[in-house]
Amino acid sequence: ISPVPPYSREQPIFTTRAHVFQIDPSTKKNWVPASKQAVTVSYFYDSTRNSYRIISVDGAKVIINSTITPNMTFTKTSQKFGQWADSRANTVFGLGFPSEQQLTKFAEKFQEVKEAAKLARDRSQEKIETSSNHSQESGRETPSSTRASSVNGTDDEKASHSGPAEAHLKSENDKLKIALAQSSSNVKKWETELQTLRESNARLTTALQESAASIEHWKKQFSACKEENDQLRSKIEELEEQCNEINKEKERNVQLSRRLQELETELQDKELELEELRKQGEIIPQLMSECESVSQQLQAAEKKNNDLEEKVRTLRTEVEESKHRQTNLKTELKNFLDVLDGKIDELHDFRQGLSKLGVDN
Repeated sequence: ISPVPPYSREQPIFTTRAHVFQIDPSTKKNWVPASKQAVTVSYFYDSTRNSYRIISVDGAKVIINSTITPNMTFTKTSQKFGQWADSRANTVFGLGFPSEQQLTKFAEKFQEVKEAAKLARDRSQEKIETSSNHSQESGRETPSSTRASSVNGTDDEKASHSGPAEAHLKSENDKLKIALAQSSSNVKKWETELQTLRESNARLTTALQESAASIEHWKKQFSACKEENDQLRSKIEELEEQCNEINKEKERNVQLSRRLQELETELQDKELELEELRKQGEIIPQLMSECESVSQQLQAAEKKNNDLEEKVRTLRTEVEESKHRQTNLKTELKNFLDVLDGKIDELHDFRQGLSKLGVDN
């Protein structure tokens, strides 16, 4: 059932969206979510009753139906959360907003509506007091005027005015009785409402005291959590430093592992070289014997070489002498050839002479 019937004169004057919570009735400390998600929360104004209500509906379920009174107070408990106590509903409502700006607008509207409700209450009290005073003055003046007329009037006046005056007085008295009855009923009604408001105020005060105690308790828990958070932060910083040291040690270990692998590789190479040297060392005696034989052969070869060098020197000397002889022979041969050429020329001339003699003969 909707809290605002279609024929009602209530109209929404402000609408927002928020998560709705109610105080746990058993503990009066913990919040119980009234909606699974953010819902519409609206201020409604009833022009006939001159009253204001906060209404919120989640599907077909009414989760907030709170009439605002001048005694109510909206309190911001955090940047995005606010609450107020409703003594008539005997609960405390809490709203969680998506942003601090929306919470501020809702709180300002709550204060505005609260002031309007207070002004409407003051005006209604003034009207009641005015009507009550007017009724009392009318009731006091009517007997006095009647007495005055009876004392100061003459018998003729009594005779002339007794009939209409009595009818007028009766009608006035009836009207006054009705006004007094209405006034007394209104007084009783307002006394009842005042008593209700006092009880509501007492419950609201109790709720506020419990809320203040809860706030103090949460403040202490917040301080303890803050201290614990600071300690955890310091521990986290220490652990981060230790992690940095561990990472450095890991890097060093990785470098050492690489160096160790390199050294192991070098050691294996050295062992292989050593093994080769050992194998070569086993061949050294044989090589020494071979070296001795080679040395002997080398000495013999050197001796032969010396002999050959001596022979070469001898041959060189012989060659030089042969060259010298050859040079002499060439010279002699040249001289001989020159002589021979001369002789040939002479023979040629002699032949030509003989030929000429033969021709002449």
